[in-house]
Amino acid sequence: MPNIASILKAEISRVARKEVRAEIETLKKASVHHRALIAGLRRQVNALEKELRNVASSAGKRAVVSDVDEAAEAGPKRRFSPARLASHRSKLGLSAASYGKLVGVSGQTIYHWESGKAKPRARQMPAIAAMRKLSKSQAREIASRVMAKL
Repeated sequence: MPNIASILKAEISRVARKEVRAEIETLKKASVHHRALIAGLRRQVNALEKELRNVASSAGKRAVVSDVDEAAEAGPKRRFSPARLASHRSKLGLSAASYGKLVGVSGQTIYHWESGKAKPRARQMPAIAAMRKLSKSQAREIASRVMAKL
């Protein structure tokens, strides 16, 4: 026959497990509820970020389209030659990165233009044409100011 201490110990542990299980169930329900709220908030943040990107890109496109339209109306149609760009850059004594900063593109883009792998877009042509009007000293001065701002 079991003694009273072991029966009492077994009953106390059974009641304790029952109480803990009840508490855990409420915590699980709260956790599921909080996770659902968090997931909803994440979806909302993602939707807002996407909308913000769309608004920003459409605003940028409108500005670019208006700039291209103004450039097309204001100036003559310009031709592009990779060899002339390379010779002009070397004449100015600028690196591709510096020349790119002045034109508004990366140095890698300048290398691609010079090698003929790519051509500048219509909106970049006025900047390239403006560079053609600069002297060596003016180009270096502007390049040093642009690099100092970075």
